[in-house]
Amino acid sequence: MKTSVKKKVNKQYEYVGLLFIAPWIVGFLVFQLYPLISSFIYSFTNYSMLNTPGFVGLKNYKDILTVDPNFWQSLKVTLIYVVFSVPFKLIIALLIAMILNIKMKLVGFFRTLYYLPSIMGGSVAIAVLWRFLFMKDGFLNKLLATIHIQGTDWLGDTRFSLFTISLLTVWQFGSSMVLFLAGLKQIPEELYEAGRMDGATKVRMFFTITIPMLTPIVLFNIVIQMINAFQDFTAAFVITNGGPANSTYLYGIMLYQNAFQYFKMGYASALSWILFVIIIALTALIFKSSSSWAHYEDGGGII
Repeated sequence: MKTSVKKKVNKQYEYVGLLFIAPWIVGFLVFQLYPLISSFIYSFTNYSMLNTPGFVGLKNYKDILTVDPNFWQSLKVTLIYVVFSVPFKLIIALLIAMILNIKMKLVGFFRTLYYLPSIMGGSVAIAVLWRFLFMKDGFLNKLLATIHIQGTDWLGDTRFSLFTISLLTVWQFGSSMVLFLAGLKQIPEELYEAGRMDGATKVRMFFTITIPMLTPIVLFNIVIQMINAFQDFTAAFVITNGGPANSTYLYGIMLYQNAFQYFKMGYASALSWILFVIIIALTALIFKSSSSWAHYEDGGGII
């Protein structure tokens, strides 16, 4: 009798648990799984949102890879953007985290202050502000003029436009900084004491203790920030709309234009799946290489 009552109570707890998780399940099915499957199907069609989808096989993929010159330009620009912005962002995040790891007054306030750009940086308002800062007659050039330095057209010159856009992404280093800060607090102080007893300098301890102990977090940050950088869209679209001369024509802009300006939804779906494959391949490559540079306290690693 007691066993049956216990089973009944456990069953009730299962229903309560399912009830609490139901919103996530519904959200996942409706907003993630269904769009994922739909986009894969549409990538093999000529769907334009204005007519019934017609099956075209691999034509979209073939046209993207062999006919469309914008694909290779956007991919080139995006790769440069990723290679520049991700390492630079992580370097800044680690330096700020090390500063905020020092015991000082109002450290909580400064940690919050440095995290704010990650909350606001992805907004259209900040992108517009960035444009006003770096335009030819913007605030930065006016500031440089006060010290008799001739500014350049940061957004209109193909040599500097992508760099200027990338700076907005680098400025949003808050999430990586928090992870680095958490990792720094987990490093045993005994390791630094042993290093000081051996006469190691702070620079040497940074490269032989701090960096090796942080490599799992470095790995995580590289993967997450790389994925985010490949999908960046707002800044380049609002500030330059891909110009000048397609120098900031990120992959996200090309995908958006095909889907919502040219209404080539099938073509855009194929573009999104190509991007998905690229991200998966690069992520797998990073994980594969991590066995030679990511170190774990238990000697384990990522398979």
